[in-house]
Amino acid sequence: MHYAYKYRLTPSDSHREELDRHRDICRQLYNHALYRLNEYQENHGELPSMTTLRSELPDLKKWWNDLSDVHSKVLQTVVERLFDNLNSLSALKENGYDVGQLKWKPPREFRSFTYSQSGFKLDKKGGQTVLSLSKLGDIPIRSHRAISDNATVKQVTVKKEPTGEWFATFGVEMNREPPEPPENPERCVGIDIGILTYAHDTDGTAVGSLNLSTERERLEREQQSLSRKKHGSNNYEKQRRRVAECHADIRRKRRDFLHKLSNYYAREYDLVAVEDLNVKGMIESPSNSRNTASAAWRTFLSLLEYKCEREGTHFIAVDPRGTTKECAACGVSTEKPLWVREHSCPACGFEADRDANAAWNILSRGLNDVGVGHSESMPVETALPVDTSVSAKRVIEAGSPTLKERTASAVSE
Repeated sequence: MHYAYKYRLTPSDSHREELDRHRDICRQLYNHALYRLNEYQENHGELPSMTTLRSELPDLKKWWNDLSDVHSKVLQTVVERLFDNLNSLSALKENGYDVGQLKWKPPREFRSFTYSQSGFKLDKKGGQTVLSLSKLGDIPIRSHRAISDNATVKQVTVKKEPTGEWFATFGVEMNREPPEPPENPERCVGIDIGILTYAHDTDGTAVGSLNLSTERERLEREQQSLSRKKHGSNNYEKQRRRVAECHADIRRKRRDFLHKLSNYYAREYDLVAVEDLNVKGMIESPSNSRNTASAAWRTFLSLLEYKCEREGTHFIAVDPRGTTKECAACGVSTEKPLWVREHSCPACGFEADRDANAAWNILSRGLNDVGVGHSESMPVETALPVDTSVSAKRVIEAGSPTLKERTASAVSE
């Protein structure tokens, strides 16, 4: 399996200048490769191969002296990056999306470069952990956690964030296979995700959504202040960084919450069933799109999926249609508007919280998808909560000590 380890760099002023210079050289090479790609297509009627453009790099160095200051593997990954972007556009076009053409990269849109296979080394010098980069030198790095001994480092990507901070992301390959999911899972859970209550599962646990109202208010104030600055001035640049820091603060807190929550479900259960939501379509809808985007459901599902694979847990994404309307006890569908938060079945009389009922339907569909029936894992008569008047056995606020205790073993990837 492949993982990414991200560390903060603490470069000196001279290192920052060199990092920015290397980044800009890579940006110019990307734009030149795009020009050559378009020129080749016009002359030959077809796109060149990646090998064709990479083979031109030695000749480029003869008249483009700056290229000799950058490691050869970094230059090759720039060309690979161009073709990766081209393949992404082709995949979108095949799926029916209306796509344009690749454009030249301005400085603000090209923030990283990658060392692949060679040219880098994580070392200790003078009692300090440093990242040795070819033709750049030794840059101090905050090694807040060690890379596993059974991991092979394949590449490192150096990136400058909008805040001006530099980070190094190591791509590693684990020399072990993940455990196989159990054939007869015993600890199974269905999760219904929402906005007011972020996650409501079949064990009766309701996790509140992360409250970022204070951070958003600060972001709005800083954005208003930025709008009053003269574009391009020193004050404008200082304020732009403050706005970038607000965005980074919100992003870090949200991902920390999602990492801990997904790690808890992946480690505590043998089978996790969730809804296969079309988050992109929900965001494009005119109703409640801001809260939908802020919830980051797709990010949570992606984190949960790879963590389940790592821990040997079944991850089942089921069809979300009708999970709220259907009765978990008898299967009869009942229409109810969004403001109705309680499920009451007119056929069998089963009453439960709206999200709890949906979670049971999600779990039932997940068990059917893996071929595990209720009779093998949980009898129907004992599957539903005994006290249906209770919405949740445990209500946990996001960021509370209770949630931190339940996710104490979480490792932020």
